[in-house]
Amino acid sequence: MSEMKVAEKVLFLFRDTEGFASAILDALHPNPSSSFTRRDDIFDFSLEGYGIKNHKASGNVFHYVDDQGIYQVSVLVMQHYEPPVLACALNEVLNKIIGDGSSLLPTLLVPFLVASSKVKGQSKPLRSDESKPLVYGIQIGQNTDIMMAVQNKTQEPPSSLQIQHETLACFLHFVRIMKLPTFFLIGQTGQHSDNKSDKELETIHVIGEILATGTGLQFSEGKVKWNLKKATKERNEPWRALYG
Repeated sequence: MSEMKVAEKVLFLFRDTEGFASAILDALHPNPSSSFTRRDDIFDFSLEGYGIKNHKASGNVFHYVDDQGIYQVSVLVMQHYEPPVLACALNEVLNKIIGDGSSLLPTLLVPFLVASSKVKGQSKPLRSDESKPLVYGIQIGQNTDIMMAVQNKTQEPPSSLQIQHETLACFLHFVRIMKLPTFFLIGQTGQHSDNKSDKELETIHVIGEILATGTGLQFSEGKVKWNLKKATKERNEPWRALYG
C-alpha cells in the first residue's frame, strides 16, 4: 500500500497506556443531525525498510462518511511505540497519509495529555477555583479552516515553554519537515495546585470539545472514562534528547 486514504480532517491519537485515547474515542461520535456513518479499517505497515523486523506500524482508522460516500473525518489511532521504533513507525504512517503528494494534504488534529511536571517555563499551577483548564495550541504548516476553528479555543504557548514528551517531540519534528498542516492540542494533568480528579477530567472535556469543533463530531462528556491514579503515573523517557 503506497498511501492511506483519509479525510481532509484527521484526528490522530496514540493508543497510550494511560487511557487518554480511549477516553476521547469513547466520547466522540457523529452528530445526530448529520448523515455520517462509520467505516472501520486497520493498518499494518512493514518497518523492514528501517531494519526493523519484529515490529510493524499498526493501528486503526475510523472514517466518518457522509451520504455521498465522501470521507469527512478520519480518526486514526496508532499503537504505542518506544524509541527508536517510534520514529520509524510514525514516519511510515505520515508518509502513507501524504501518499504521492498529488492530492490536497489533510489537516491533522493531534491532542496530547502531558503531566504538568514535564511542562517547563510556564506560570505557577492553577488554583482549584480558577475556571477552565489551560490547553495550549501549536500550529504547524499552512493555516486551514479547521485550524481557524480551533485556534481561538486554545492558548499560544510562551516562547520559553519546554514540553518533555517523547512522542510529541518526534511528531513535531516530522510534520515540520513534511510541511503537513497540523494543530497540536496540549493539556496537562496535575495542572491545578490541589490536583483534584474532577479538574483532570475537565481538561479532557475541554480537549474533547475543541476536537468536536474542529471535526464536526459531537463530544459527550458523560461517556468519558478516566482513571486519574493510573494516568498520572510517570515513565522515564531516556530517548527524549534525540528529538531536541
